[in-house]
Amino acid sequence: MCVVVDDDDGWQSEKGEWGGGGGGLSPSQCSEERRLGVNACKPIVYGQPPSPACCQRIRVSHIECVCPAITPKLAAFINVNRVIRLIEGCGRRVSRHFKCGSITTP
Repeated sequence: MCVVVDDDDGWQSEKGEWGGGGGGLSPSQCSEERRLGVNACKPIVYGQPPSPACCQRIRVSHIECVCPAITPKLAAFINVNRVIRLIEGCGRRVSRHFKCGSITTP
């Protein structure tokens, strides 16, 4: 697991917070990270609880790879409160008023 700590933008991966950036991954690394996340977490789209593999992927994913993929079209299908519960249920904190792509958390 890559540990990123950047106090300037709110990201504290040691605390498991979801809200910030850093890390400097390449576009191909981000693409692979998103692919792994989609594959691990696909069952939650169908109402299933997150698997241990999905939660692990949520905990280690780099926010700077995930958020750019949240387009306005995709955001229209996302229940923000449900996603926050899922992320926090996997042990990762979601910052208030955090902007991730086309979504801002309450």
